Amino acid sequence: QVQLVESGGGLVQAGGSLRLSCAASGRTFSSYVMGWFRQAPGKEREFVAAINRSGVMTYYVDSVKGRFTISRDNAKNTVYLQMNSLKPEDTAVYYCAAQTTGWALSNLSRGREYHYWGQGTQVTVSS
Repeated sequence: QVQLVESGGGLVQAGGSLRLSCAASGRTFSSYVMGWFRQAPGKEREFVAAINRSGVMTYYVDSVKGRFTISRDNAKNTVYLQMNSLKPEDTAVYYCAAQTTGWALSNLSRGREYHYWGQGTQVTVSS
């Protein structure tokens, strides 16, 4: 089992940047594919990005490509989401999640494939 704790959220103006962190404890962090999801008020949870166990491969939802970067540091048991050029529509609670299903594009964006979730961190982008 793994416990996940997000941090780094906050209030930022449109065009600004934030870096989210997700610290993991428990089982070996490097054995998990990690993902970031978000949920805006009144909307369904949305996949944002995923990274494979070694950190070599990444996958993004189209709406954040070129603006967001997911990375991980297995020595620090932490996954990051660098968010640049933020837009008001990026406002949401951001969650990190871990899964052992494996690196398959058909699985990465499905929340049900992820076994462990953090509590979320609020990101608010003002216009």
